Amino acid sequence: MLNKLYVALIHYPCLGKNNQIISTAVTNIDIHDIARTCRTYNIKKYFMVTNLPAQQEIIRRVLKFWIDGSGRRFNENRTEALYEVDLKAYYEDVIEAITQKEGEKPLTVFTSAKTRPNTITFDEMRQEILSQKKPILLIFGTGHGLPNEILSTCDYSLEPVRASGDFNHLSVRSAIAIILDRLIGETIS
Repeated sequence: MLNKLYVALIHYPCLGKNNQIISTAVTNIDIHDIARTCRTYNIKKYFMVTNLPAQQEIIRRVLKFWIDGSGRRFNENRTEALYEVDLKAYYEDVIEAITQKEGEKPLTVFTSAKTRPNTITFDEMRQEILSQKKPILLIFGTGHGLPNEILSTCDYSLEPVRASGDFNHLSVRSAIAIILDRLIGETIS
């Protein structure tokens, strides 16, 4: 059901250029733009996941400015979108938070710019979302993507946005917007 969709943007664990596990940097624009996209598509919660205290502080400061500070008076729509942001240190914390809120563990959907084994199409995932009563978590990575340790925990692997293109390097905020539109579109949530 559309009222149980969640999004997580993972900054750790992610892959670096040489396939090593790294923590990536939070970007201010990802906080705002992805929150606005999630609010537009009525995503229940947008989780930002980073294990680095300094990066967590950046997120807290941005949220405080827009939710409790003078940013609220400047742009109420942005404030409304940022209410849906929830900071977590680890991917497992996201699963636990959703499980506590919903009373059951979410189905997890791995996203990637690469085709993976057992990939589900956008149409198949859309049907799953519409028929499923369990909560669903769409997982997005930063850096050079999410490691296999995350993939191995997921129920689904979603097809890439442009797997056959000669250039496949969308910003994560663009990929999230495209994927949410393909999965939800104008469906009333």
